[in-house]
Amino acid sequence: MKPVILFKSLLSWILLMLVFQPLWAQQVPLIQSKKIWDQAPHNALISSTDGADWQSQVLLAVPDYDLRDPKLSVTPDNRLMVLMGAADYQGKEVMDRKGMVSFSTDGLSFTEPAAVAIDARIANDKGWLWRVNWHQGTGYGVLYQNHGESSNANLLKTSDGLQYQLVTDLGIEGKPNEATIKVLPDNQMVMIIRREGGNTHGMLGRSQPPYREWQWQDMGMRLGGPDFVLLPHGQLLLGSRVYGESGARTGLYLGQLQGQGHGPSSVQFKQIAVFPSAGDTSYPGMVLRGDTVYISYYSSHQEKTAIYFASVSLMQLTINN
Repeated sequence: MKPVILFKSLLSWILLMLVFQPLWAQQVPLIQSKKIWDQAPHNALISSTDGADWQSQVLLAVPDYDLRDPKLSVTPDNRLMVLMGAADYQGKEVMDRKGMVSFSTDGLSFTEPAAVAIDARIANDKGWLWRVNWHQGTGYGVLYQNHGESSNANLLKTSDGLQYQLVTDLGIEGKPNEATIKVLPDNQMVMIIRREGGNTHGMLGRSQPPYREWQWQDMGMRLGGPDFVLLPHGQLLLGSRVYGESGARTGLYLGQLQGQGHGPSSVQFKQIAVFPSAGDTSYPGMVLRGDTVYISYYSSHQEKTAIYFASVSLMQLTINN
């Protein structure tokens, strides 16, 4: 078995693949909440051959820059790509922000982080390229740019993970930021994006190629670090921070994208699980393998920030929902 690779930081824990033993919790089966990494503060890649015993693989660092919120993807030429935000802090003020990437051909050794090049029409020192997902040889990601009281979000595309061209301004109000993109089998693109302005509700968008025109739906709930996977039968499983009277948690939502009479503006989301979590928590990483969704998330409910894991059986999910 090839090593499982996980990029770890104080704020983001992203799962590539995992094998565990299931147990029951709430409405869907959850993996026993097991802390497998808490050696903060630093950014590192950790690996495991069995999902239980994790070892530090490599440390990625850039002088004078804080690397955070990394995301993993696999490029069309089968390299592992680590995308991360790099910020130059002077006290609490960000003097410069850029995206950086590192690549690996074997999951063991990685290239030195290199800055990505953003389309000159929109490039500035405030942009954050959040996550890249690949489809038919092209990587798509959302760059959001914070302007203090406002922000804007643009859809970008890349063929090599280093050079990014503008596809379109998404035209979202309410300080849009963190976004995840997936593409359906019919090439329709689906996006979920967090907002921190206006009513702070997340937005779900849909677009057909070439992805310049978008339909948007207010999701009716606040998000934090959203990620999702597309399930069979047109369903969507969303992981996000859950905001409640007792504070923040990390949880799962289920939505129906296709079938059962649901149209582009009528997707409803049902909360189906809340993981053991509290305090500084969220940024789940999610991957579908076979009939199981494996999930990583971070939480600070046990003394200090650590990584935790869970899984959802699609069979049990269908029974319960």
